[in-house]
Amino acid sequence: MAEFDLQRECRTPFSECYTVLDGDRGIGRLDVHFADVIVHATLNVDESLTGDDVHELIDMVDGEILDAAGIVRQEVIIHVHQGRDLGVYSTREYDSNGGFQHFS
Repeated sequence: MAEFDLQRECRTPFSECYTVLDGDRGIGRLDVHFADVIVHATLNVDESLTGDDVHELIDMVDGEILDAAGIVRQEVIIHVHQGRDLGVYSTREYDSNGGFQHFS
């Protein structure tokens, strides 16, 4: 059985971003946006996860992030995308052409 964990990367007054971990392996990303009484979230997960794994993660998001934070909401919408990670791109350190650099 998977041991999922959510590691916060970033927080703003109206959103949060998390890395989804299975043990010490990154298996996805969660972006949550708080808009009045509706919470919009996008959950991107590795192609190896099963439907049961995805439902477990959704329950975890609802319990650990939304309920624990005391978010008052009337509706939660979670979009789930499943596939493979192509990497992280950043402008933090420009390549020789001045563009985005790929970080594995």
